[in-house]
Amino acid sequence: MIHITDDEFRLITEFIKEHSGIHLRDEKKTMLVGRLGSIVRDHNLNSFMAYYQLLKNDKEGKELSRLIDKITTNHTYFMRESEHFNYLTQEVLPYMKMAIKNKDLRVWCAAASSGEEPYTLAILLADYFKNDALSWDKKLLATDLSLSVLEEAKNGIYTKEKLSALPKIWVLNYFDKINDHQFQIKDSIKNEVIYRRFNLLESQFPFKKRFHIIFCRNVMIYFDHKTKAELLDKLYEVLEPGGYLFIGHSESISRETTKFRYIKPAVYRKV
Repeated sequence: MIHITDDEFRLITEFIKEHSGIHLRDEKKTMLVGRLGSIVRDHNLNSFMAYYQLLKNDKEGKELSRLIDKITTNHTYFMRESEHFNYLTQEVLPYMKMAIKNKDLRVWCAAASSGEEPYTLAILLADYFKNDALSWDKKLLATDLSLSVLEEAKNGIYTKEKLSALPKIWVLNYFDKINDHQFQIKDSIKNEVIYRRFNLLESQFPFKKRFHIIFCRNVMIYFDHKTKAELLDKLYEVLEPGGYLFIGHSESISRETTKFRYIKPAVYRKV
């Protein structure tokens, strides 16, 4: 195993934080070496300093994307933290249906990963608006920093086990069976999701219109307090008044300092 010096660790973790917001403390050194060792070997590099130089010279961001994949847990599944989806269906969507006069519902899934969350949302929206589907624009934006997980999401192919949490009627209505072990999301749902690579650290979010609903779940667990506060300020600005922010249940927002109003665990609102 290639050894990492303190200077190499500092340079690489500073690069990671600058470009992704992910904060790695000193005790993560062994983890970092273990997870990045295969990349260093793949490139036939003899040190982590050489790998750092590779990262710095990577203009397309492919190496950064590969790095992020290695150090984060892309652990996601359909209907994850299902209380959110119940609340969305029972409280949020009825309010939005009444409040949005131009029938242009804007939803952003800010950490799309391999597509389970945005497709869950797209199916819920299709189900909820089924009688008014033609009159509502409900396409949702799904973004992630990782190129590889975005490709997975665009393909929309999942194992039978991945779909086990979904109602059987959803599997029948919204997935095509490829073989005994794999299913693919139907085009009718896939076409409702717009996938884009996007870095939440961008100083200015480029959206022309504000969103009514933002899902930004299990992202801020990787951030330090300052990065998290800056992200929350930006999310607040791109949310419509009365709009909802959903975060992960393992995450929290300080009620004393945030502009958001606390609604229930991991659900906040712009007032």
